[in-house]
Amino acid sequence: MVVPFSLLTHCRVARVGALAVCTGLATQAQAGGFIEDSSARLEARTVYFNRDFRDGSTSNPQGASKRDETAQGFILNLQSGYTEGTVGFGLDALGMLGLKIDSSPADSNSGLLPSTGSDPRRSKDQYAKFGLTAKMRVSHSVLKYGALLPDLPLLKYNDGRLLPNMFNGAMLVSEEFKDLKFMASRLDRYTARDSTDAQDLRLNCKNKRFTCNVTADHFNMYGLDYKVNERLTAQYHYGELEDIYRQQFVGVLASQPVGPGVLSADVRLIKSDDAGSAKASTIDNRALGAMFGYAVAGHKISAGWQRMNGDTSMPYLDGSNPYLVNYLQVNDFANAQERSWQLRYDYDFKAVGINGLSFLTRYVNGDHIKVVGRSEEGKEWERDSELKYIVQGGTFKDVSLRLRNATYRTNYAQFARDVDETRLIVSYNVSIW
Repeated sequence: MVVPFSLLTHCRVARVGALAVCTGLATQAQAGGFIEDSSARLEARTVYFNRDFRDGSTSNPQGASKRDETAQGFILNLQSGYTEGTVGFGLDALGMLGLKIDSSPADSNSGLLPSTGSDPRRSKDQYAKFGLTAKMRVSHSVLKYGALLPDLPLLKYNDGRLLPNMFNGAMLVSEEFKDLKFMASRLDRYTARDSTDAQDLRLNCKNKRFTCNVTADHFNMYGLDYKVNERLTAQYHYGELEDIYRQQFVGVLASQPVGPGVLSADVRLIKSDDAGSAKASTIDNRALGAMFGYAVAGHKISAGWQRMNGDTSMPYLDGSNPYLVNYLQVNDFANAQERSWQLRYDYDFKAVGINGLSFLTRYVNGDHIKVVGRSEEGKEWERDSELKYIVQGGTFKDVSLRLRNATYRTNYAQFARDVDETRLIVSYNVSIW
């Protein structure tokens, strides 16, 4: 257990204000729930990342021809219970440490590690980040302020590399009424996955779809999830990045037994427009997507369809994953006027007696893309495969091994690059208490 103490020595970036909250809450720690309901978990995560851009040249104006790095990450998640009484208080802490295992200047900038200040081609040997979250509970409502990992339709934190990114702000989640969940949030900063410094919220400018480095003071979100019954859930969420864009999301999740298996449906509509002073210029997008699947005896076959309507691509926050049915390992298929379809196959080997082993493969093809400065129609496709195994017993029980492979191709190389990618992730979660 040396690692957690080493990690905490790096966490000097905690704000004085947050430490004051910690001190105040400590005076109430004698209340039973604060300590008795607390938990601590440590995840050790080793990641090998290889992305080959298939252009065979290190002098390409878009950057190096390959990214190839290996790193070790540790994520310590401490969660308190709540003090006793009508209003309960608590405090959570999230500490992360990343260590370089293998990296070279020619193949760095994979997103696993931050670069050194003196040479952007060299990765740091180690980095750490820390976040505190004060929380308050009244009845079935919880208000949190501080470091957050939002997992919502209009803001899903990114955890695709070594360490996840963190957002900072306030979030209220209320479940006072049966089957109805209400959410409201105001965020003002985020810390990127390969960074230690909190920065202003900004618009993602993948493939130079929008003006890059456009920042905002805050991002507001509101949402309602209504569970109609055990097999049907309806959702409505609204979000607005100040003076840049606003979004409305409507979604339906459904499942129904059909014959020996289960039929599932996931339908999503996201409407985006520019907001306020429109610092990123015009934003006009309506993203409609649907995924239908049928699962039986360990097999699941799915088909998806996604369409971008309007003059621009779909906007989303930098450091987040867009909530699109065709968002994959490399690409999001969210370009202006793009049409895309997906075929996917999943298999759980538990059906043949091999517990813990699963496999998926999927293919997405997109066309009809409106490419700035070109009259030719843009096209792209991606194929992903993943094999995952969780050790079921013995010395290495609960160790997870995941091999992910992706191939991406496009015909508009001035903005996007062909990719062959492999990720190997070994993860182990241990409950400290």
